[in-house]
Amino acid sequence: MPKMETPDDRPWSKSAVLVTLCLAVFVVNVSTTIVNITLPTLVRDLGATTRDLLWVVDAFNLAFAALVLAGGSLSDRFGRRWFLIGGLGLFTFASIGGALSATPDQLIAWRALAGIAAAVVYPVTLSILTNVFTDRSERVMAIGVWGAATGVAVAVGPVAGGALIEHFWWGSTLVFNGAIAALTVLMAVLLVPNSSDPSTPPLDKSGLVLSVLALGSLVHTIIEAPDRGWSSPATFVGFGVAALLLVVFVVRESRAQHPMLDVRLFTNMRFTAASGAVTSAFFAMFGFIFLITQYFQSVRAYGPLETGLRILPVAASLAAFSLIGPRLAVTIGSKLVVATGLGLLTTAFLWIATVDANTGYGQISIQMVLLGAGLGLISSPATEAIMGVVPTEKAGMGSAVNDATRELGGTLGVAVIGSVALSVYREGFEATDLPEVLIEPARESVGSAIEAARQATEIGGDPGAVLGQQLSDLAKAQFVDGLSTGSLVAAAVTAVVAVLTLIFLPAHPGGSKH
Repeated sequence: MPKMETPDDRPWSKSAVLVTLCLAVFVVNVSTTIVNITLPTLVRDLGATTRDLLWVVDAFNLAFAALVLAGGSLSDRFGRRWFLIGGLGLFTFASIGGALSATPDQLIAWRALAGIAAAVVYPVTLSILTNVFTDRSERVMAIGVWGAATGVAVAVGPVAGGALIEHFWWGSTLVFNGAIAALTVLMAVLLVPNSSDPSTPPLDKSGLVLSVLALGSLVHTIIEAPDRGWSSPATFVGFGVAALLLVVFVVRESRAQHPMLDVRLFTNMRFTAASGAVTSAFFAMFGFIFLITQYFQSVRAYGPLETGLRILPVAASLAAFSLIGPRLAVTIGSKLVVATGLGLLTTAFLWIATVDANTGYGQISIQMVLLGAGLGLISSPATEAIMGVVPTEKAGMGSAVNDATRELGGTLGVAVIGSVALSVYREGFEATDLPEVLIEPARESVGSAIEAARQATEIGGDPGAVLGQQLSDLAKAQFVDGLSTGSLVAAAVTAVVAVLTLIFLPAHPGGSKH
């Protein structure tokens, strides 16, 4: 069993520990949501293209997903409290650095560093929670609160980000994030006990390198595909390299004495099905958030704060159902709860695929409630299913696997759904008669198209106004087509995983029947 220590040998409170861990989770999750709200502003202020926006989001997600397994393993071995404090400190530094960026490339680099910090922080939160809350019913409820912190971050991030952008500048959103991280450092120092498993084996360096290369090559290939062409030789080679690296990684880990990822865990169908459910849910949700913030600001012309407020339904629903999901899972079993959540996501995305440039907000808000409910029903029960398979002394690794499934899903969701949407968006500019001087910037992003249309209207007189309106209408229509296609991709993924969940996920921890 892991050794539990308290700072300065003082008694510690479970509730205080839980509050601190939830705030750390909030810091990491709000970082993603608050950056999404800045994306249209980055087009104007930094000249970012859609490709740049994809990397701004996915540099964080990719670093997080690639390194979270190492973070969990190292924290198990050397002390979870100290990794929590160190990770939050690095996160503060990266957030302030990102706020001072002058180019998209600089911001992407700082976001990657923040992702490294998140990979240290996030698995520690769940492993400390698992060691503090040892009773299953108590642990389930604590994980529910832990999951609800994600919903709060989804709510606060866009609203706070929108308000900050309208009153200051886009970088103030990252200053806000860094300030909360600094506060959490202080709370962790004062309130969180330490725990570790000194018997944890040394870091699997070759497994780490292979996983980073496999994920990196896959995400890079997907994001670059709209520019290179989905059927180009470079794209096929990229996918081939990623697949080969993934196979080598699995073979290497299955033979390693102390693997970074124990691939034998995936022979437990409870673990595999729950991991697949989490991956697909975050795949769909991250892709949706990436597109909907641009839809609201560029297509519907809402301001950043108004956009943040209009995303609240998904956040409120996620927070509520993150608390309801674990209770239902204990009562009727994880299988039905998780499958229902995936069904709600599928239904929502099929409905979102019908959205156009004039769809009423009432309809969109209901769609977002369904999305939040679906993710809330999936997240906590599936997390509990994953953690229930892993021994308590290996909680860091189990937590890291759970986090990796979330970030892997989110990373691929932004890359796949964003890149598919971009490809569809660009198709509409191939046969247009509009001048190339307008088409060239418009192809980069809908935000760039709206800006080019505005400039044409301002300096081109009546003919310029006509061309600007045509460009604006075309860009908006193409972006909506991309949003619809991306939503259908998300719906297909969640529908397939819903069926697999019904087949393979046991109803209860001890269940062996499907």
